[in-house]
Amino acid sequence: MSANVIICIAGMEGALPSVVGGLADCPVIAVPTSVGYGASFGGVTALLSMLNSCASGVSVVNIDNGFGAGYLASMINHQGGKK
Repeated sequence: MSANVIICIAGMEGALPSVVGGLADCPVIAVPTSVGYGASFGGVTALLSMLNSCASGVSVVNIDNGFGAGYLASMINHQGGKK
């Protein structure tokens, strides 16, 4: 709960960032992954689920864009958020 930002990486249906966003009081960066079983369609299923999240404070980067999520989290950490 003392984090400035959370990076949440999920595949399949992409519901995890919504759950984390509902529990945390900091920004959540959602990263959909292209791997998974079932009808994941290369990450498109998770991406669309994350984009339609009803939890506030959840932002989504592109499929497998862990670098972009890490860079954004670094920028948020350098803003001087929670102490």
